[in-house]
Formats: sequence, C-alpha cells, structure tokens
Amino acid sequence: MKRTLVSVAAVMAAMLGLGPYTTAQQPAPAGGKPDPVAALKQSMAEGTKKLAQYEWVETTVVSMKGEEKSRKQNRCYYGADGKVQKVAMGGEPKPEPSGGGGAGRGRKKGGAIKGAIVENKIEDIQDYMEQAAALIHAYVPPQPDRIQSVKDGGRVAVNPQAGGTVRVEMKQYLKPGDLLAIDLDPAANRLLGLNVNSYVDKPEEPVTLAVQMATLPDGALYAGKTTLDAKAKNIQVVITNSGHRPVAK
Repeated sequence: MKRTLVSVAAVMAAMLGLGPYTTAQQPAPAGGKPDPVAALKQSMAEGTKKLAQYEWVETTVVSMKGEEKSRKQNRCYYGADGKVQKVAMGGEPKPEPSGGGGAGRGRKKGGAIKGAIVENKIEDIQDYMEQAAALIHAYVPPQPDRIQSVKDGGRVAVNPQAGGTVRVEMKQYLKPGDLLAIDLDPAANRLLGLNVNSYVDKPEEPVTLAVQMATLPDGALYAGKTTLDAKAKNIQVVITNSGHRPVAK
C-alpha cells in the first residue's frame, strides 16, 4: 500500500506537467513514514518552472440538447505570478433565441409577456452554462490545498482495480457529497484519467466530469479533453487543451 501511495504522488505530479519525482524527495513526517500528499505538493512547487515554459490553446464548447450554443478560445500561459493567464482569441457569436425576435411584433400584451419569459429563461440557461464551465476548472487540475484537506479529513481511499490499475477516490473534495476519482497505472506511473460526480446548484441535479489525459513530447501529462454532462439541464461543456508550444522569449 505504501508503494502504491508513492506512485499516486508521482503520477499526479506528472499529470500537472511537473518535473521528475523520486522517493528521495519525500518529506518524512514524525514516525519516519513518507507522506505522499506532502511529496505531491513539493513536486508541484518544484515543477512549475517546467510547465511555465509552455503556452497552449483552450477551447470551450457549450451545447444544449446536442446543439452547439457557444464556442470560445483562449491562449493560455503562466504569468509572472505563477497563475495561468488567458487571452481571448477572436469573437464569440451570441446564440440566437429559438423562434426569432420578430414573431411577437404587433401582438397583444400576452405575446410580450411570453417573450419576456423566454428571454429570462435563456439568460438563466446561459448563466448555468457559464457556471458549469467554471466548475470544470475548480476540479481540473486538483489543487494541493484541497488534496491536503481531504487527506486530513480521512476522505481518501485507494482501491486496486482490474488489470493492475488503481483508483484514488476523494470524497467531499470541493462540495458536500461530491467525489473526485483518479485512475492510474502504478507500474508505469501513468495517469489514466479523472472522473468527478458533483453539481452546480442542487445536489439532486448531478453533473459528471470525465477527463482524458494526453502527453506532451517531453512526456508530461495534461488534461487533453474534459467533458461535463448536466443531464438534468441537457447541457454539455467540453474543454480541450491543444497546441502546446514553448513560450516565445
């Protein structure tokens, strides 16, 4: 079990595009046993310099009932403060309300009231879609302070899976009742993917996140594609990261 937890730290460090992880880096708390969470946090801090050498394009597509409603792209890179900076690329067309705006012209007050209700509903849906997109970034990538909090609360479980893989489950990672699951191959120190069960507003209206990992030429892993499904709202948000290249100096 101890070796499995050490592999968890190494793979999660690789997931974030960080530098090499070795057992010699493990901080040893009281009792002499290695603390994988502390090692992960240390590796993340040391590896930020490597990740900061890249820039990439983030594409966010929001669909409702299978129909694309919005698409936007950002050029992403790390700023001097160590945080990801995003610069919008091009404009984003506003979604057209179904039925058109001219159908209600010349009608009586009832038509105007109906139009106002439809407009408010569209605004509510757009607000929900924005919140759903923001929710993805709250889980991906996992944050060291939240990982530590889950560990301190005794809400981490490491479960062996078929084929030699391992699933690390973190309960109440961000919200009450949510679950962040990390699938990995300990033998190859390779992250296979992330899955999240959470919600935007109401626990009875769950949303799921599925993250597919990709590999950079230097072997670093990153979230290539993240898909959020909000079945209660018939909304899907897909975020892809691509075009990684060294930042021009």
